[in-house]
Amino acid sequence: MIDIKGKVAILTGAAEGWGYEIAKALAGAGMRLALMDVQGEKLQRVANEIKAMGGDCLPIVVDLANADATQAAAEEALAYYGTPRVFIHNAALLKEVSMLDVSFENWRREMNIIIQAAFILSKAVWPGMVEAKSGSIVFISSGSGIKGFVKETAYCPGKHSQEGLMKVLSMEGEPYNIAVNTITPGIAINTPMSASHYPPELQARWVDPALISPAFVYRAGLDAKTTTGHRLDAWQLSEAMRVAGKL
Repeated sequence: MIDIKGKVAILTGAAEGWGYEIAKALAGAGMRLALMDVQGEKLQRVANEIKAMGGDCLPIVVDLANADATQAAAEEALAYYGTPRVFIHNAALLKEVSMLDVSFENWRREMNIIIQAAFILSKAVWPGMVEAKSGSIVFISSGSGIKGFVKETAYCPGKHSQEGLMKVLSMEGEPYNIAVNTITPGIAINTPMSASHYPPELQARWVDPALISPAFVYRAGLDAKTTTGHRLDAWQLSEAMRVAGKL
């Protein structure tokens, strides 16, 4: 593994839920963080907590549904920290709406956050990673990335799109040692999004997302020579790290 202490991570959707736990895990590993979220007050609290831990953190309040704002956020992060070691796109919006009831505006907002932001931010970090011949890009996926669910008229197509973008970028990035993967929880997790959509049987067995966040510390230290073009399981990766005594 590459020594990630002092290296940079860009993370979206960092204000709460799994993104918050990922941010703490990366900060605990000594990474410098550019954190993006639309929820300004919550994001600032996360940044304050990380700084209190002795971490180095830049909170960027941004609506990732807006292309211009997303590009500006990317430029701010790059100007402050330079090329990141890892870019993790966790931000997403899930609204369960039937095809009869969904509006184009709402459909487009979900899609923009999930796939448009993935493209814009990946495009922004790509030249620096190519020049460095090193880097890792991770898109957060889910079961919705490989199968369909009723009323996920935007979320499901968005996650499928991320899987496709990952496959293309992994092929383009491999000659430059840039790893591009998706990662799925691998287990039901207790997050604000999950609380809004999980049925009672899943809520009865969900786990704290902190248990699967170490997978991102592992991914941040690996490149295309190890794993690229794959759909990874955060629960399995984190369990393997625990068994190996790396946690």
